[in-house]
Amino acid sequence: MRRVLVSLCVAVAAVATGCADGGDEGGRRAEWDPRPRPPALTWQQELRVADAQQRLIRQCMDRQGFTYWEDRGLTLQESRPVRFVQDDVEWARTHGYGGRIEAKSLRVRERNPNGTYRQSLSATRRAAFDIALDGGDDAKTLRAPLPAGGELRKRLGGCTEESERTLYGDPAAWFRTSKTVSGLGALYGDELMADRRLTSALRAWARCMKRAGQPYEDPGAARDAARGRTSRLGEARADEAFAAERGTAVADARCARKTSLRAVATARETHCLDRLRDRFGEDIDTHRRLGRQAYDRAVRIVPERD
Repeated sequence: MRRVLVSLCVAVAAVATGCADGGDEGGRRAEWDPRPRPPALTWQQELRVADAQQRLIRQCMDRQGFTYWEDRGLTLQESRPVRFVQDDVEWARTHGYGGRIEAKSLRVRERNPNGTYRQSLSATRRAAFDIALDGGDDAKTLRAPLPAGGELRKRLGGCTEESERTLYGDPAAWFRTSKTVSGLGALYGDELMADRRLTSALRAWARCMKRAGQPYEDPGAARDAARGRTSRLGEARADEAFAAERGTAVADARCARKTSLRAVATARETHCLDRLRDRFGEDIDTHRRLGRQAYDRAVRIVPERD
């Protein structure tokens, strides 16, 4: 069960999970807090920001005398993240758990024309390409302390830095707050194990799945089983494996809807974040504000994917 709950903590949405009951102090503080809180971006909005960054990098590289191809190999629906709690039945009926999308994405990455183009350049031009793209060896280093300890670093320069500055205004603040927000789940993993509401919803989901002929402990186990089946059957039986994947994914999504698993997970996420706001509220709000600013700028740069 620990693996199940830790998986929820990491993978549901931006940490769409839960905490142990700790009274209503955090909820009361959130209810009466007069400060407006910027909303988090949706995955569609995040994708549009990423596409805008690709467009800005291409334009910048063009000014530096280099060719750069934007990464837009997937459609909008293919780009949808497959999170731990998936309750979109129609998407599951079409894409299963996204196994074929993952394979397509891998092919797109393997055929990335930017890598081929870079390798075609002379050593001198290749070094110039690297400097133009990300600053090369002289790029600055950004640092982001993690909520649970430790630090992540990122080198940033060239057209990549220019694109982030255009979108976010402050690339260092964006990097730091992004890593803070993505690392918050590590702070309440133990409490998560004691969350009666979440574990109850997971047990209800498992009972629903068993009745549907899909005896899995949690959505992660169902997804892992689908992937393992695809690997065992191989290319010769790929259609059979994908049909089975879709069957499991549809049952998963239906049971998630019947048991309100996503709603429970989201409610517990809110509870957790409210309890951490005394320590990390400023970082959470800064991250959302910068993301919202980037999206507002992105809509003037690129259209939404088809």
